[in-house]
Amino acid sequence: MEKTDVRYGAYIKILEEELKPAMGCTEPIALAYAAAVARKVLGCLPERVAIGASGSIIKNVKSVIVPNTDHLKGIPAAAAAGIVAGDPDKELEVIASVSKEQIAEMKKFLAETPISVEHVDNGLVFEIVVRLFKGEDSSMVRIVNYHTNIVHIEKNGQVLKDIPVDGEGEEGLTDRTLLNMESIWDFVNTVDVEDVKPVLKRQMECNMAIAEEGMKNEYGANIGKVLLAMNGDDVRTRARAYAAAGSDARMNGCELPVIINSGSGNQGITSSVPVIVYAKELGVDEDKLYRALALSDLTTIHQKTPIGRLSAYCGAVSAGAGAGAGIAYLNGADFETVIHTVCNAVAITSGMICDGAKASCAAKIAESVDAGILGYYMYKNGQQFVAGDGIVGKGIEKTLQNVGRLARDGMKATNEEILQIMIEE
Repeated sequence: MEKTDVRYGAYIKILEEELKPAMGCTEPIALAYAAAVARKVLGCLPERVAIGASGSIIKNVKSVIVPNTDHLKGIPAAAAAGIVAGDPDKELEVIASVSKEQIAEMKKFLAETPISVEHVDNGLVFEIVVRLFKGEDSSMVRIVNYHTNIVHIEKNGQVLKDIPVDGEGEEGLTDRTLLNMESIWDFVNTVDVEDVKPVLKRQMECNMAIAEEGMKNEYGANIGKVLLAMNGDDVRTRARAYAAAGSDARMNGCELPVIINSGSGNQGITSSVPVIVYAKELGVDEDKLYRALALSDLTTIHQKTPIGRLSAYCGAVSAGAGAGAGIAYLNGADFETVIHTVCNAVAITSGMICDGAKASCAAKIAESVDAGILGYYMYKNGQQFVAGDGIVGKGIEKTLQNVGRLARDGMKATNEEILQIMIEE
C-alpha cells in the first residue's frame, strides 16, 4: 500500500483514535469524565446529582471497581469520583491522579448527596447524561456512541454545545468502512513501521505492565495464575494467562493505565498481550512484532465496527480472533491462513455474552484467545469451518458481516434480558 493511498493515512489515524490510554474500565471512566465536565461547567460541588444511562452503560458499570476510589463500585461511585477528583482535560484518564483526601471526600459526598440513576432508552446503545444541581444553578453533559463523545453541554438551561446525533454513527472519527481484511493485510506488510511505532509501543508497554501486575498480585478470581497452575508454562498457556491476568487486575481495582481497543481496555489487552507473549517466545525482531500488533488491532477494530461499542456480544471474542491473526503472522502465515484463522475463531466463540464488566471477563478473555490460537492451528493442519457451518459465510467479509448482524441485531433482546437479570440481583 502506497503512502499516497487514502487508506494508508486512514489506517494510521484509526489506530491513533482507538489505541488510547484509559484508567480503569472505560464505561465507569466515561461516566466519571461526563461528571467531571459537568462539575467544571457548574463551577462548584453539587448538592444533587441525576444520572441517565442506557442499559449497556448500566450493565458495564454495575459490578466493576472504579480505580482510585478505595474499591468503590457502581454508577454513583463513578460519578462521585469524577465530580470530586476528576480532571476533565485528561478524558479517559480523568481520575488517574487522586489523593487520599479526595477519596475521603468522595465517600463523604456519596453519603451526603442524593444521586439518582435512571435507565434511559433513546434508541442508543451508548448514552450517558449527567445533571448537577446547586441551589438555582445546574449543568448538564451528554455523551453518546463512544466514550469521549460529548454532544451536549448546558449551564442553567443555556446550551453551550450541541452536536446533532444521527443514530449510532461515530461523529468525528475516521471512516471505519475503509477497513477490510485484504487491505489490512496489505497495510501491515507495507507500512513504514515508524508511522505506527509510537502508538503500538505505548500499547506494548502499558498492557504488558498490567498483565505482569496481575500475575504478581492478587486480583479478582486470579484467572491468569489458575491457568498456569492448571496447564503449565507453555507459550499457548502463557498467552492466555497473561491476557487474563491483565483483566484480573483491571477489573479489580488496579490503578495502572491500559491502552484500549474499540473503546475497551479488555479488548486492548486481548488484542496485544498474547501477540507480545508469542513474539518473545519466537524471538522475532521488533519490525515483525509491530506489524503483527497492527494486524491484530486492525482486525479487532474491523470486527467491532458492525457490532458497535457495546452489545450483548462479548468483545473479547473479536479481540481474541485478532490476536489469533497476529500470532499466525508471527509464525509466518500467509493471507489465506490469517483470514481462515479469524473465521475459525469467531465460529468457535461467537455468542459468548457480555454481562457487564467484572472479574469473570478474565476467563472469557482466556477462552477467546484460545479460540484464536486454535483457529490458526486448525488451518495450519488442513482443517477449517466452511460457508454454511452455522454463521460462517462465504469468505471472511461475509462471515464478519454475519457476526455483526448477530451481535447488533440478533442479541438486542439478549442484552435487555441480561440487564433485567443484573438489576434483580
